[in-house]
Amino acid sequence: MKTVEVDVAILGAGTAGLNARRAAEKAGATAVMIDPGPLGTTCARVGCMPSKLLIAAADAAWHARHAGVFGVGVEGVTVDGPAVLDRVKRERDRFVGFVLEATDAHAEAGRLLHGRGRFVDPHTLRVDDHTEVRFKAAVIATGSHPFIPPPFRGLGDALMQNDDVFDLDDLPESVLVVGTGVIGLELGQALHRLGVRTTLVGIRNVIGPLSDPCVKREAARVFAEELDVRFDYALHGVERVEGGVRVRFDDRDEVYERVLVAAGRRPSLDGLNLGCTGLLSEGEGLHRVDPLTGRCGDGHIFFAGDVAGYRPLLHEAADEGSIAGENAATFPKVRAHRRRTPLAVVFTDPQIAMVGARWVDLDPEQHNWGEIDYGDQGRSRVMNVNKGLVRVYGERATGRLVGAEMFGPRVEHTGHLLAWAVQEGLTVDRALEMPFYHPVVEEGIRTALRDLQARLSFAGQMETPCEEVGPRSGEPGA
Repeated sequence: MKTVEVDVAILGAGTAGLNARRAAEKAGATAVMIDPGPLGTTCARVGCMPSKLLIAAADAAWHARHAGVFGVGVEGVTVDGPAVLDRVKRERDRFVGFVLEATDAHAEAGRLLHGRGRFVDPHTLRVDDHTEVRFKAAVIATGSHPFIPPPFRGLGDALMQNDDVFDLDDLPESVLVVGTGVIGLELGQALHRLGVRTTLVGIRNVIGPLSDPCVKREAARVFAEELDVRFDYALHGVERVEGGVRVRFDDRDEVYERVLVAAGRRPSLDGLNLGCTGLLSEGEGLHRVDPLTGRCGDGHIFFAGDVAGYRPLLHEAADEGSIAGENAATFPKVRAHRRRTPLAVVFTDPQIAMVGARWVDLDPEQHNWGEIDYGDQGRSRVMNVNKGLVRVYGERATGRLVGAEMFGPRVEHTGHLLAWAVQEGLTVDRALEMPFYHPVVEEGIRTALRDLQARLSFAGQMETPCEEVGPRSGEPGA
């Protein structure tokens, strides 16, 4: 068996692992990545990119069918399922190819070992049966995998995970989507718009990442106008039958060709033999991972990316990889890093965005909110996308912006503006000094900021008057 000695061993060659290697070597350490494959990041292979390709096709079909509001007639809109999925796979493979160019170069240079790594002691990893890697510090960046609840595990080939959708040869005739989080909402709406008979069911009123009750209420209302969706519903049974899966609802049974389970993802830790590393505490599982250092407990092993379970997003995985890689390289010296302002986007229509502090994390005595209902927002109405509600949050004592929960048109863009403002520590007054062009969707943010400015000037505890959602646009046409 071959033996390799390095300063830093990295389990995983995805976004977090690649960035960990780069940071470790920049800090002067030797490093090697270990990955069993398939190579290519979760984002490129089964996440961000193929899902956006499917959504792009779905939106094209939807807008063609609904162009009549502008006086534009489009007859005979059809969806060619194999052609849609062929483009998804072709472009997906192109994105993956860019990643593989980098990983192939690392393999040729000896910086990547192909195989499944497992710990044999706190400072040694065995890669399959061909290599032992001895290290001073390690980074675990093994990613995540879809979670399938027990009732759905016996559905055979009628069961789909989000990883499976992008390898289909044709669109199913019908699908039940289990889960109304980010993945369920994005894929469920996309399949519906592509002509698939689609039902979505969730539990505990989960609507993506939203926590603000007023924004959630508006999102539930708007999604229900388009989709067959139940956000808090317990199925009474599922069984495999000829032609698909029979699903028992309260008032009826229905058969779906496929069931797409989007019940979240779990850290990929199986088979690592963590018990010999000192990372596990008796009866409590894994020691806490510090998000500012990546360090697990007080040991020499660091976590980065989806496996850390902090913010499972590509840009966060890249940051966490850099943090963990640097600290592993300089261990036992460990530096706490400042994390970027949280920013997350859900690519539904309307979109959802989360910036900074969430509603559920705010102290009602220390914070207040401002909002805009997009019903009469000028540019949004021009484009017939005038649906949604955005709430921005500010700190009473300082007037500082701290976060936002957003459901509305183009919030992938306006969310970035607010994230930058929060990260720079802008007050509401200072944010309102920034230029706003007319007519643009971004003017809606100015309306919400003005509402927040007015509320911050009054004493009293933050309330949630969802009965009267507003205000509308702050001035005519805005």
